Amino acid sequence: MIHAEGVAEVTDATFDGEVLEAELPVLVEFTADWCGPCRQLAPVLSAIAAEETGRIKIVQLDVDHNPGIASRYGVLSMPTLMVFRSGEPVQSMVGARPKRRLLQELEDVLEKV
Repeated sequence: MIHAEGVAEVTDATFDGEVLEAELPVLVEFTADWCGPCRQLAPVLSAIAAEETGRIKIVQLDVDHNPGIASRYGVLSMPTLMVFRSGEPVQSMVGARPKRRLLQELEDVLEKV
């Protein structure tokens, strides 16, 4: 998996505890080793994780090693970004994007924290 620095990895086994039971909103990147756009997104996620500590939690899930969660949420394309709040998915985005655009798309989530 392309690991974004400062971003935790979750698995099928840890997903419910780390994401659904989290106090903060959680941005989950569904990723895979073979995904080129996922490589582009890694530094963006690292930067946001560092800048928005205490406002949003960011995690990655490798879909090749954890197909259960990807299947549960109907994830078919990488990277897919899903925001969870209070155990429910509230936003979904597909594809890599620059930091500024991703922050704009997360504005509603970040404002409510």
